[in-house]
Amino acid sequence: MSASSKPFVLYTGPTPNGHKVSVLLEELKAVYGNAVDYEVFRIDISTNVQKEPWFIKLNPNGRIPVLTDKSRNNFNVFETAAILLYLEHHYDKEKRFTFEDPDELSEQLQWMFFAHGGVGPMQGQSNHFQRAAPEDIPYAKNRYVEETKRLYGVLEIRLSGRDYLVGSGKGKYSVADINVLPWVRIHKYAAIESLDEWPNVKAWVARALERPTFQAGIAVP
Repeated sequence: MSASSKPFVLYTGPTPNGHKVSVLLEELKAVYGNAVDYEVFRIDISTNVQKEPWFIKLNPNGRIPVLTDKSRNNFNVFETAAILLYLEHHYDKEKRFTFEDPDELSEQLQWMFFAHGGVGPMQGQSNHFQRAAPEDIPYAKNRYVEETKRLYGVLEIRLSGRDYLVGSGKGKYSVADINVLPWVRIHKYAAIESLDEWPNVKAWVARALERPTFQAGIAVP
């Protein structure tokens, strides 16, 4: 299948939010083959290309990632959780990375919303004030590091006796995990040097990194 005939275009960059989508695409591609193959349009966010008019037509919020589904009349999807759920709804026919049981599906959504209201924003702010802020603001640095640690503690509680966030028994690897793992994986960037304080979280990240599909996804673009 040539690049031009691949059914998806992923507009993305090497960020945790971008990696959520590329990880799921790699997982789906490993199960379903070329039906979910994709080409990558690399976005360098440092150049603000994502604020240009052509990109704003794809995502009025001017952020990555965006997925264009060429097999469905060039339908565009933005916001990472929305993209993950879109892919699950249309392309994971065997429900390999989601759930059919209504209660488990609700738990999946709860943990996805938790990530978008918690770990992602808080760790993102920690990253900013540790690495990119034009002035040193100790209060902001401390606030966002400590809040990120608190949220890791929530994950630690949930993962006690479990391998994954949702599912009966020890759980099943799903979009609930994929939606937050790329953030926790780069904890050092947010000035959290080790996950030793959260052994269940540490084992969860290591478990994901053992998956070749996860490794392939975090290598995109």
